Amino acid sequence: MRRTTKYPVSGANSLWQVYKTVSFWKVLKNVIIIQIGRYTPFLAVKNWLYRTFLRMKIGEKTALAFMVMPDIMFPEKIQIGRNCIIGYNTTILAHEYLIDEYRLGDVIIGDEVMIGANSTVLPGVVIGDRAVVAAGTVVHKDVPAGAFVAGNPMRIVYTKEEMERRKSEQ
Repeated sequence: MRRTTKYPVSGANSLWQVYKTVSFWKVLKNVIIIQIGRYTPFLAVKNWLYRTFLRMKIGEKTALAFMVMPDIMFPEKIQIGRNCIIGYNTTILAHEYLIDEYRLGDVIIGDEVMIGANSTVLPGVVIGDRAVVAAGTVVHKDVPAGAFVAGNPMRIVYTKEEMERRKSEQ
């Protein structure tokens, strides 16, 4: 189960009430920084922008590819380890707005994780060290360290132990 905190709302749906949950000025600043970062070809500059202005925790030598989309409302809830690759056009969400509530959850991505292009990481999940997420995967639950996962819904293709066994057989 994902680790999210639920906040009930009454009346109009929670997204209609978005600026009761997060400051308009924070969102505007985040949108500007993220759009600059999405198009910046310099990985170190992108990481600096996100660490400095969005308060994201990003490890050394981590590469966020072109067009990666971190959460625009709560990017400070995203933590990415060292030496990771986050593939083209991947979305990392730390919030979800529903009809009667909104939910927030930290996203923790371990060290040396590879996330394929066009994946979506939902709020409240942990992706373990050295895990591999196939392109186009919707990460809706925790990924064990060293596992290879794929699909929508996401499923474990290989565990760490199965991956090690396959490598030793080659």
